Amino acid sequence: MNKIILVTGATDGIGKITATELAKKGNHVIIHGRNEQKAQKTVAEIKQQVPNAEVEYLIADLFSLPAVKHMAEQFQQKYDHLDVLINNAGAVLDDKRRETDGIENTMALNVLAPLLLNQLLLPSLEKSSDGRIINMSSGTHRQAKPDMDDLNLKNEPSGQKRYGISKLFVIWNSQHLAAELQKRGITNVTVNCSHPGAVGTNFGQDSDNGFINNLIYKVALHLMPAPEKGAITNIYLASSDEVKGVTGKFFNNKKQLEKPQMKEHTPEREQQLWDYCMKVIAPYLKETTHA
Repeated sequence: MNKIILVTGATDGIGKITATELAKKGNHVIIHGRNEQKAQKTVAEIKQQVPNAEVEYLIADLFSLPAVKHMAEQFQQKYDHLDVLINNAGAVLDDKRRETDGIENTMALNVLAPLLLNQLLLPSLEKSSDGRIINMSSGTHRQAKPDMDDLNLKNEPSGQKRYGISKLFVIWNSQHLAAELQKRGITNVTVNCSHPGAVGTNFGQDSDNGFINNLIYKVALHLMPAPEKGAITNIYLASSDEVKGVTGKFFNNKKQLEKPQMKEHTPEREQQLWDYCMKVIAPYLKETTHA
């Protein structure tokens, strides 16, 4: 059965390849992007490769939680259910700290936007017999040392370290959401994390994180495996029957179940993060329009 699949950050890199390959499998794919012209171009390119593809797009700036809510409402007004949500969008940002609506941008884009989208689209996912949420993490979570008294990352001067912390938080929130759904008896929606591995994309090319980190991203673009390799896990988690019913897990880029680094984790810290994030997104969970 063809699935309705929403892929965020799908106008470039791993997200674009993920969307293209899932369209080739006959799925109805909705790509998300920030730029409408780029999104239209991506849809046209996918249809060129897959002439009969059902591919559409939604536009939103995921630094903005009101924009995330608006995109979810647009989706629900047009589609009666959702089978797979792939929260692929994410970025490593400059060392210079920036905020949108009072929220540090790395936290907004990498942690809070996907969590809000998960919550807003959960009713649509519950209408699927096999709803799947796939949240993108990163191997950089292993270096993260979060200050739980600084969840808006006001005191972290490094853009690279803020990124690693955010990707650790994605894992914690994914585990927590998976457990929450199980507690609520929602067994037809799973939540898993995907680690694409190091691949050569435009990721990090526009960020300024000091000479060494900038150099690493430039070299990676030319020396690392093609982004197709990074998309394998997303495609697998979205489409394989092998992972039906599997939830709260972390997958690496070779499709193998892998345990994330948990040295910074405690149940209390996970709950503290969850409570903080839910408090931040709470204003955007009210009065959502459903199909």
